[in-house]
Amino acid sequence: MEEMEEELKCPVCGSLYREPIILPCSHNICLACARNILVLTPDAESPQSSRASGSGVSDYDYLDLDKMSLYSEADSGYGSYGGFASVPTTPCQKSPNGVRVFPPTVPPPPPQHHLLLHPGSLPPIPRNSCITCPQCHRSLILDDRGLRGFPKNRVLEGVVDRYQQSKAAALRCQLCEKSPKEATVMCEQCDVFYCDPCRLRCHPPRGPLAKHHLVPPAQGRVTRRLSPRKISTCTEHELENHSMYCVQCKIPVCYQCLEEGKHSSHEVKALGAMWKLHKGQLSLALNILSDRAKEAKEFLVQLRNMVQQIQENSVEFEACLVAQCDALIDALNRRKAQLLSRVNKEHEHKLKVVRDQISHCTVKLRQTTGLMEYCLEVIKENDPSGFLQISDTLIRRVHMTENQWGKATLTPRMTTDFDLTLDSGPLLQTIHQLDFVQMKVPATPILQLEECCTHNNSATLSWKQPPLSTVQVDGYILELDDGNGGQFREVYVGKETMCTVDGLHFNSTYSSRVKAFNKSGVGQYSKTLVMQTAETGYTPCDLNTLGAVAWFTFDPSSAHPDIIFSNDNLTVTCNSYDDRVVLGNTGFSRGVHYWELSVDRYDNHPDPAFGVARADVLKDVMLGKDDKAWAMYVDNNRSWFMHNNSHTNRTDGGISKGTTVGVLLDLAHGTLTFSVNDEQQGPIAFDSMEGLFLPAISLNRNVQVTLHTGLPIPEFYTARSPEPPSSVC
Repeated sequence: MEEMEEELKCPVCGSLYREPIILPCSHNICLACARNILVLTPDAESPQSSRASGSGVSDYDYLDLDKMSLYSEADSGYGSYGGFASVPTTPCQKSPNGVRVFPPTVPPPPPQHHLLLHPGSLPPIPRNSCITCPQCHRSLILDDRGLRGFPKNRVLEGVVDRYQQSKAAALRCQLCEKSPKEATVMCEQCDVFYCDPCRLRCHPPRGPLAKHHLVPPAQGRVTRRLSPRKISTCTEHELENHSMYCVQCKIPVCYQCLEEGKHSSHEVKALGAMWKLHKGQLSLALNILSDRAKEAKEFLVQLRNMVQQIQENSVEFEACLVAQCDALIDALNRRKAQLLSRVNKEHEHKLKVVRDQISHCTVKLRQTTGLMEYCLEVIKENDPSGFLQISDTLIRRVHMTENQWGKATLTPRMTTDFDLTLDSGPLLQTIHQLDFVQMKVPATPILQLEECCTHNNSATLSWKQPPLSTVQVDGYILELDDGNGGQFREVYVGKETMCTVDGLHFNSTYSSRVKAFNKSGVGQYSKTLVMQTAETGYTPCDLNTLGAVAWFTFDPSSAHPDIIFSNDNLTVTCNSYDDRVVLGNTGFSRGVHYWELSVDRYDNHPDPAFGVARADVLKDVMLGKDDKAWAMYVDNNRSWFMHNNSHTNRTDGGISKGTTVGVLLDLAHGTLTFSVNDEQQGPIAFDSMEGLFLPAISLNRNVQVTLHTGLPIPEFYTARSPEPPSSVC
């Protein structure tokens, strides 16, 4: 009920609707509020207009009334309604309910709702008055009926009554500033609920307030309006009740409107029938809206959970970030200690070298000074013979000592500079580039079911990342089982979001799933998609019921470069005289498969070969020369079966232009059989056939053949049945 209150408030006064009327734009407004927001046009004659002209200032001088004009439906974009026409508006301020309204510059007196109980006491509304809807701002010119031309919204009035009754038991004082107390009385004239202290303070029983009527809040404004509502009457004919519904105008009408009024030529329906129809439509629309509201509530719960999860993740992430930065700081401090240790070692080394050199020079200088003093004393002696006995020795010692004081001795062995430079540039650059990187595994991919499909024995799968996922994806891993409920195996790893897997078993059910990966790891698997390959061949229990339904063509991507393709890869020939091999684009590992090749050109009696092969068969020799192919090669007179360069079962009967060669691969019994012009050629060519086989032929430039697929099993094979059905079922 609380949420509904906004729907029950007038957009002008902000209070619950009092005698609401319906404007042509379908919005509602109180009757008193409608009178208060009327605007006069230049043609209007009223006491207000004369009073404005007498004073020289109009209450509505903010409107450029000289430029106001009436618009047609085509000009204004609004249709006429009940004789009203559209005019431009100039909204200027907001109502208490937050909606822009079209009030006069001089505020109108507050709505006198109690006066509405006596319509005869209201002053007449001037002709050509203009009213503007406070919600959509559409303006209308009133006709002679004035506001009586608008229908009253009896339904809304009843809803307001019921809403007020439901809230009457818990009404609170409207003037208490803090913790409103329960109301004890209500003033019908002021339309305000009071508690006893607020009534004594704000509504004393003296002066003009003494004439106000105070009632208990349980009755309040409700009891005054609980009188039975009048039956809705026609706005055109006030004495007539609504009896029909005009489909064209979409309004209830009376009998006189159908007989004399403008609805006489309109389609009308019974009021009760349309009432039930519209109730049903509204109920259906409400059911849909209710589902949307339920989804919105669930979405709001999800968003609130996201808020809590974001807060928790933020705290966790901040703690992780602080721990990482602290680890970096600790590592830097440890490196700082190591570098300081190296500086200290260099410092000690320099001091030791310099101190050793000081000690050495000091000793040597002391010796030199002693020698110099001794020589000076010798020079003072006057004994020539004694002097000459030692002079040579002293001269040599002086020269030797002088030589010892060379540049090497007088040059410092160590510099005072530290030849160490800390290269912090890369680290600073790294610190400046320090940023968040994606360290989460990718989200679970979503399989796009509308793009996933099977064709013959191949399956195409497509997937995508969730719309709101921002985690970087380096690639995807696609997995399939073995078609028999076995273990999954990887069939694709890469960045593409679509993959076609060939060479699957026919008539098999495969389960597939995909996951994404990046540098942080591998994400979760997607939902498992189950896909069915095409049915083909027959079952051992019923040889004659199912025909082959596999369609395929020759494969240019795996063929020898000398092969020439045409007819949508169904016709092939060769531009070399040597034998060249071409394969089909579909492989078979289960079921029975039959296809034919018609000889379009056959010159100079060549011997083409027809059969099946592995994907890695040799492409530049006759089919059957290696152990990867099983074939029948045939000329114009005879044929042979060949596998691993071994020839067997020569059979008379050859081919020519127009001949049809059939190949029947029965993987249910592991046999390969050939036919020429619908007749079996020789015995069963090969048995114990297991694995994946591709249709294959080898030919040269003298031969051109066309492939025919999707053919039923030939009669010569179904009639003889390699094994009785009862023996294998």
